[in-house]
This record gives sequence, structure tokens and C-alpha cells, in this order.
Amino acid sequence: MDIFLGIMIPFIGTTLGASCVFFLKDKINPNVQKGLLGFASGVMVAASVWSLLIPALDMSENMGKFAFVPAVVGFSFGIVFLYLMDMLVPHMHINSETSEGLESNLKKHTMLLFAVTLHNIPEGMAIGVVFAGVLSGHGEITMAGAITLAIGIAIQNFPEGAIISLPLKSEGNSRKKAFLYATLSGIVEPIAAFITILLTRFVTPILPYLLAFAAGAMIYVVVEELLPEASQGEHSNINTIGFAIGFMIMMVLDVSLG
Repeated sequence: MDIFLGIMIPFIGTTLGASCVFFLKDKINPNVQKGLLGFASGVMVAASVWSLLIPALDMSENMGKFAFVPAVVGFSFGIVFLYLMDMLVPHMHINSETSEGLESNLKKHTMLLFAVTLHNIPEGMAIGVVFAGVLSGHGEITMAGAITLAIGIAIQNFPEGAIISLPLKSEGNSRKKAFLYATLSGIVEPIAAFITILLTRFVTPILPYLLAFAAGAMIYVVVEELLPEASQGEHSNINTIGFAIGFMIMMVLDVSLG
């Protein structure tokens, strides 16, 4: 039951954020959006370091001077995986009129959802991997640490849900439909987490690689998507402040609760 609730926490964060469409105006203030994107980036980077890369390194201590190998290999594959997904899956980022990936005739809101789904996959995998580590009995990963990661991702999913639902409403969708689309964009996280947990028996031997893989994929999303979007236009320092706040909050959560 604890694990089920744990993998659902990030999805709840997205849902709560999407519900903002019922309470706020059609658009988020651009400066607020910059701050929220920066905040989400800070949370993801801190989670990648403290919840994923450091445990991966700790698990590989028996390799001596080569303890970095699983982290480097996994991290690299995470970057490559998201790069390939970025090149193949048709999607469109917020505030952009140009689609990416393979050519398609999909509607704009569908491609916006695909863009979010792309970077929700590694987050879901990260949740699944840490809970798989708990189930496998690895001392480097505790239930408290896994729940902390889930809470951290939920925190950054909240503004993400709002950033998705409000633009969908401003494009002519009803509030209910915008809420539904934004909520569904987060369903891939518990699905990816659940599948990863089901494969615990196969995951355990390569757990350090998978932890680093999830970290690489999350860092790719931050550098390729979130930070560039947050830096557009004037007052780009707002996203820097948001990043610092998100990073510190996730760091405090992980160190104090993990």
C-alpha cells in the first residue's frame, strides 16, 4: 500500500496543478511562468543528484576506482534515450508554434501533451527504480528516501499541471477538457513506475545503471526544454531564483527525510 501511494504522489501533484484552470485566469503571468519553470528545473536537478546519482555511486563502491562506471554509462544512455525520443515523437513545447520530431497532422494540444509525456517518462522511471531498490533490500535506498523523491517530483508537477491546463483553456478548450488533458499528461508517470516495479527481479542487478539512466533523462529535459523556455524574453533572472529555491527545497527534503 505504501508503494502504491508512493507512485501515485507525483500524479496527484499534476492533478492538483491542472485544477488551477478552475480558479485562475486563462493565462499565467509570463514572469510567474518563468519562476515556475525554473523551480521545476531546480527540483529535478537536485532529485537527479541526491536521489539517483549519489545512490548509484554508493552501490558501486565495490568496484573501487571504477565505481563511477555505472553512473557514467547509465547517465549517458539516459541522455541518448531522451534525445532519440525527442527526435522521433511529434511534439510541441509551450509558447512555440513549431513542432518537433517526425512530421504529423496532430493537433497542437495533442503535441503539447506529447511534449509533457516525453519528460514524464523518466520521472516515472525514477520513481519506479527507487521503489524497486526498496523492494530489493538495497540499504542505500530507503522507503523514506523513495517517498521523498516522489514528493519532490509532485512538487514540481504542480506548476507543470497549471502551465499545461491554462494555455489549453486559452486556446478554446473548456475548463473541464483542459483539466482532463493536463491530468492525463501525468498518468504516464505511475504507469512507468508500476512497470519498473513489476520488473524488480530483473532491475536489481543493474540498479545503479538504471538510477543513473533516470538521472540523465531528467537532466536532458531540464537543459533541453525547461530552462530554455524559462529564459525566453526579459527578466530571465526570475527563473534563476526559481531554480535555486526548487533545488534547495529538494535538497533539504532529501537530506532531512531520506
